[in-house]
Amino acid sequence: MPFKSPSLLIGVSARIYYPSGPVLDLGGVWTKTLHYLEQSVAQLLMRTGSLPVMIPAVDAQSVVQREELNLRHYADSLDGLVLQGGNDVAPETYGETPLNPAWAGDAVRDRYETELIRAFVDAGKPVFGICRGLQMLNVAFGGTLWQDINTQLPNALKHVRPDMYERNLHSVQIAPGTHLSALYPQTNQGLINSIHHQAIKDLAPGFVVEARCPEDGVIEAIRRTGTGFVAGVQWHPEFRPRNEVDTFDDSPILLDFLKCVREFKTSKRR
Repeated sequence: MPFKSPSLLIGVSARIYYPSGPVLDLGGVWTKTLHYLEQSVAQLLMRTGSLPVMIPAVDAQSVVQREELNLRHYADSLDGLVLQGGNDVAPETYGETPLNPAWAGDAVRDRYETELIRAFVDAGKPVFGICRGLQMLNVAFGGTLWQDINTQLPNALKHVRPDMYERNLHSVQIAPGTHLSALYPQTNQGLINSIHHQAIKDLAPGFVVEARCPEDGVIEAIRRTGTGFVAGVQWHPEFRPRNEVDTFDDSPILLDFLKCVREFKTSKRR
């Protein structure tokens, strides 16, 4: 669909870059905390005629404080929310301590995204999570995560390979009778990219599993039951090349999300 006159404003949670230590002393802007949007996420939404709007985070050191910035203002002004991938979810966010200092995660982003999720869900706006976004949905509603698949599930596949990144592929199996299965009446499996070392351990109450990796059972897609659209996938739809024929076609998932966004927006106008 050409990008002509966007009718939907889709909020996108910010990725956060923190200044590195002396090991990577890059100087300049790299000494600052940066909020950014991975361009493939923006392009994924723009291809549908939607307008992505990055929502910045704030913390205790920000000039703007939380009491001055109500994230519900974003939920009221925007039509839907996409949660990007990025840093690990902090184990403290789901009541654990890091098994390894390298897995400490980003508690600042966790708090910010939890507030965002609640604001958009309370407003009835659709929410879609990608990779970390799926994990944050699970944690925000009371679920937990495996901190490291290789360590805690040693018989699982390699769900992340830095040398291959988005070309690290494995199968996905859609659960029968789910909303996701209705979007794919002609198939229940495919190849997806895999770029994550954490995964859902305990599923949040009120959610159902919509897809798994058949080789090891790792959860790959979830959805909240009841009214509204709250769902996520563990893979990265934005990294699938256009016109790719060998991997799972994610477009029905994105179009279903945007359909729900549009329907809710239309209903509020009546």
